[in-house]
Amino acid sequence: MHDLLAEDLRWYEMIERAAATLADAYGFGRIETPALEAEEVFTRGVGLSTDIVEKEMYTLRTRGGDRLALRPEGTAPIVRAYLQHGMRNWPQPVRLWYFSRMFRHERPQAGRLRQFWQAGFEIIGEDDVVADAESVLVTMATLDALGLKDLSLQVNSIGCSQCRPLYRKAFVAYLRPRQGGMCGNCRKRLKANPLRTLDCKDERCQRVLQGAPEFIDHLCEPCRVNLRMFLEFLEELQIPYLLNSRLVRGLDYYSRTVFEIWSEQPASGAEEHGADEEGSKEPVRVLQQALAAGGRYDTLFRALGGKPTGAVGSALGVERIIAAMRAADIHPPEPAAPQVFLVQLGEQAKRKAPALFEELRREKFRIRASFGRDSIKSQLRIADKLGATYVLILGQKEVSDDTVILRSMASGAQETVKRGSLIPILRNRLQKAEQRSQRIPR
Repeated sequence: MHDLLAEDLRWYEMIERAAATLADAYGFGRIETPALEAEEVFTRGVGLSTDIVEKEMYTLRTRGGDRLALRPEGTAPIVRAYLQHGMRNWPQPVRLWYFSRMFRHERPQAGRLRQFWQAGFEIIGEDDVVADAESVLVTMATLDALGLKDLSLQVNSIGCSQCRPLYRKAFVAYLRPRQGGMCGNCRKRLKANPLRTLDCKDERCQRVLQGAPEFIDHLCEPCRVNLRMFLEFLEELQIPYLLNSRLVRGLDYYSRTVFEIWSEQPASGAEEHGADEEGSKEPVRVLQQALAAGGRYDTLFRALGGKPTGAVGSALGVERIIAAMRAADIHPPEPAAPQVFLVQLGEQAKRKAPALFEELRREKFRIRASFGRDSIKSQLRIADKLGATYVLILGQKEVSDDTVILRSMASGAQETVKRGSLIPILRNRLQKAEQRSQRIPR
């Protein structure tokens, strides 16, 4: 887990603003669920045999004997809230979005932290496959609004309760005689949750899986029609996609539609992505981690004690998006420099300065000060570092005369201004300074 300082938070705030803007445009209302939930929300919802529940969840027992878990993902708590607050009686579908901390006890590495942030969009109460396409659309639009290009959408159907058992049977029959060539984790998964082996990145398992049966060949007719309609919606929306028959996602509650959005970035050098034998550092295209993922989760409601309800959603990994933005040389806007820095000299001026500061703040000036400093040099040095346009100097004489010195940081020119005239004069000077900066060729 890590601290987020002001410089770091600029990235998070940029992504949150983009998600909020798109959420508003598509009619999503914000929700924030507690960081702590009853453990069964995840054991029943996400699945006992998933990596999240088996290995990654932070759990605790309260003094009263309740078992709680730190939120490892956002969808199951939102379904719990939907059921608890009677959202079924709201106009359907209910569109909800979030920007929240998640917690997973996994090995920290690039793009993976034990406390991390996700943004997510959930469409609840809609069975029609058009919602699946809308989920992809709002997720892609958020990434596009952040300036990310070269995105790769991978989609698949993992079937329903009718056809998935048939595929599972054929899949296990294929893997069982070949399990000796697989990693230890996948040999365990073969007994508890064999479909999770499709998500394994171990080269041994990848070789074994090359000849495995594919979901698409075992879909029942309704699931086949559902997939075809989903792909037709994507084509109408002009969203390119890759049908990836190995895509399963790591949570048990998914059915039918699943998708992931990946970022392809040019290599920035051999030290990051490897050079060839000649030592060439020619940029190559590299598939990075998934930036966002989602799918349909109609069965999750019954697992949490409700009636089957059509629902689809997506989650965006904020830290992964920041890494992709850095690689693409996309940065949040620099914070605006203060327009005014207030310098005070002497005991009387120090007492009067906070009131002047507050007056200017209420008039919407971007103002800074360092009230604890007594030296004019140290205060001017701070004003220069902050990039202030003007400095106001308030000393003993100015307090007596009810004036203030207005000094330009660019030219050093200064004038004495009556306090009663300060605000209009300062506005005028700042407006002229802004006009001059806009005329300077860049």
